[in-house]
Amino acid sequence: MSALDNVYGSHTRTLGSVEGGLSVSGLGLGCMGMSEFYGTHDDVQSLATLQRFLDLGLNFLDTADTYGLGHNEELIGRLLRTADRESVTVATKFAIQREPGAYARGINNEPAYVRAACEASLRRLDIDTIDLYYVHRVDVSRPIEEPMGELAKLVAEGKIRHVGLCEVNPATLQRAHAVHPITALQTEYSLWSRDPEQGILAACRQLGVGFVAYSPLGRGFLTGALTSTSALADNDFRRANPRFSEQNLALNRCIVDALKQVAQQKQCSVAQLALAWVLAQGDDIVPIPGTRSIDRLEENVAALQIDLSLEELKQLDRLIPAGSAAGARYTEEGMKGINV
Repeated sequence: MSALDNVYGSHTRTLGSVEGGLSVSGLGLGCMGMSEFYGTHDDVQSLATLQRFLDLGLNFLDTADTYGLGHNEELIGRLLRTADRESVTVATKFAIQREPGAYARGINNEPAYVRAACEASLRRLDIDTIDLYYVHRVDVSRPIEEPMGELAKLVAEGKIRHVGLCEVNPATLQRAHAVHPITALQTEYSLWSRDPEQGILAACRQLGVGFVAYSPLGRGFLTGALTSTSALADNDFRRANPRFSEQNLALNRCIVDALKQVAQQKQCSVAQLALAWVLAQGDDIVPIPGTRSIDRLEENVAALQIDLSLEELKQLDRLIPAGSAAGARYTEEGMKGINV
C-alpha cells in the first residue's frame, strides 16, 4: 500500500441519464492490450496492473469478447474473484467475430447471437450481471432495432444493467435509443481523432447519453514515446495501421511536438496533457486509456488532477486543429462497422 491508494476515489463521472445514470471513475482502463494486438501479454503483470487500478480508487474496466477471443474477459474474471464485485464496474462488448490468430472480422447482430454472446461473457467473467454491455460494431444489413430488442430483454432479465453502442452515427444512436435507453456511446476520441465532434457528441448530449473515449492516447502515439514502428513486436497491429506508416508517422510528429511544448509549460507529461484535454471536453466523457504497466497507469490517472484553462485549450486547438492527423484510423478491414 502507498500514499496513492484510493486517492482518485472522489473523481467520478456519470454516463447517461437513465435511472440516474451509471456512475464510474473519471478515468477507465482499456484492457484490450492485456490480451492481444500490442505484442506478447503477461497475465501476472496484467493482474497486478488491474489490482493497482482498483487500489487507486478507480473502478471502470473495459473489455470485449473478441479481445484475445475470450482471454481478456477470463483475465478480468480472475481479478473479480478476489475483488469486491460491487465496487467494480465491468463493461464488455459483443458483435465482432474472428478466427484464432486472424484480424479479419465478421459482424453479428442477430438476436439469438446477442443472447448467446451475453451468456458466454457472463461465464468468462464469472459474474451474474454485466454493468454495461455494448454492441461493439453494427451490422449495416440488419436493423439496429433487432439487437436492441434482445438487449432490452436481457436488461429486464437482470443479465445486463446498461446498454451501450460503439462507433455509430447520430441516426443509428437515435433509433437504438428509441427501443431502449442507451447509457453510453464508445468511440475513438483524442487530439488526433476528433470525428465525434462532427455530430455524435451533440447527439449524445441531446439524448442524455454518456460518451466513452477509447484510444485517448492515440494507441500510444500521443505519449511521445513512439517515433518508429521498428521496435514494435511483429504481431503489433500498429505495424499495419495507416497512421503508423513511416510516411505518416513523420507527418504526425508535429502533433507530439506541439503537445511537448504545452506539457513543458504545464509541467506534466505529454500523456497526461493528452488525457487532460479529453477530460476537459465535458463531464459526460470518460477516457479509457489502456496499459499493462503500473508505472504508466499511475502516470495516466494523475491526469485527473490536471485542470486546463480556457486559454490552454485554445492554444492546443490552434496547435493541433481537428483533422491534423495523417492517415486513416484503421485499415479497410478495421473500418468495418465504423460510423454506421
